[in-house]
Amino acid sequence: MGTDAAAPYTPTITIGRLNTAYAQSKILHAAVETGLFELLDEAPADLTTIATRLELHPRLLPDFLRALVALGLVDDTASGYRNSAQTSACLLPGSPYYLGASVRTAAARHYAMWGRLTEALKDGQAKADNGAGPGAFERLYRNPEAARRFLAHMDSAHALVGPQLAEVVDWSRYHSFVDVGGARGHIAAAVLTAHPHLTGGVFELPAVEPLFDEHMAQAGLSDRVTFHAGDFFADPLPTADVLVFGHVLHDWEPDARQTLLDKAFQALAPGGAVVVYDQMLDDTEPELAAILGSLQVALVTGGSEYPVTDCRQWLEKAGFTIEQGERIRTIGSDYVLVAVKP
Repeated sequence: MGTDAAAPYTPTITIGRLNTAYAQSKILHAAVETGLFELLDEAPADLTTIATRLELHPRLLPDFLRALVALGLVDDTASGYRNSAQTSACLLPGSPYYLGASVRTAAARHYAMWGRLTEALKDGQAKADNGAGPGAFERLYRNPEAARRFLAHMDSAHALVGPQLAEVVDWSRYHSFVDVGGARGHIAAAVLTAHPHLTGGVFELPAVEPLFDEHMAQAGLSDRVTFHAGDFFADPLPTADVLVFGHVLHDWEPDARQTLLDKAFQALAPGGAVVVYDQMLDDTEPELAAILGSLQVALVTGGSEYPVTDCRQWLEKAGFTIEQGERIRTIGSDYVLVAVKP
């Protein structure tokens, strides 16, 4: 077969498989939801053992396991199916890079939400079940178990951020920081663990405090980190050497983003710094992960990601001098900006 005759095959196959890529996601979702990886962590298991232990029907199971092998999530060995190395690293509870909580949220909430993308493109509205806009997080946190699941998902999805944030920012220049909108302190814990000289804080809605206390106690950091209860639009920001805005600005309109950075400038002493990270966009070097992250935020909260250049302008308008900007290796290809108050 000549080159011209073969030419249509590659794009047709590529686009055809892209059209059904959702099936791969559901294979991963189902494996996490059934507890397969935890079972295989105990010992390799054959098809009959898996079906019995997990109460699965035998009809679909062989192809389900074949798909997991093809995806590199499970190995088929002489002693039975067992977790692959990447599954053991990321999909077993207790791993510092555990993604299972994020996978469960994607399966339970985000998958259906993305199914409404065409609708969202027509009406411009968020499609998350809990709604969006003012009060969305307050509504979510009214249910402690829903809040716990959401915060576990956030920790899971952003597991790679904390260690890299601890590395790329020159924390030796500072003694304290507050993570504004820092949830239950997962990122703060990573920075504190890497830099024993620091004390930290988290500024969050009051309903998060019990979950924060629990999480910090488990991390053994209760004596080094403080919870500041409040609403970052209604209340003054806490004082510290560094204020961190991570995955916060993207939830709001540009005017609100500017308001938060203006408040940060007012709260910081000269020489203090603000650290912003989000899945910022760069049209000169488009990152598919960041673009998908922007659509995800739009579907969940009605916000969006934003160009790096826009964030630089907001920081400079607030009065900051930008010192550093770089993209880090995360699921969403986050970009970190560090700016200092003169």
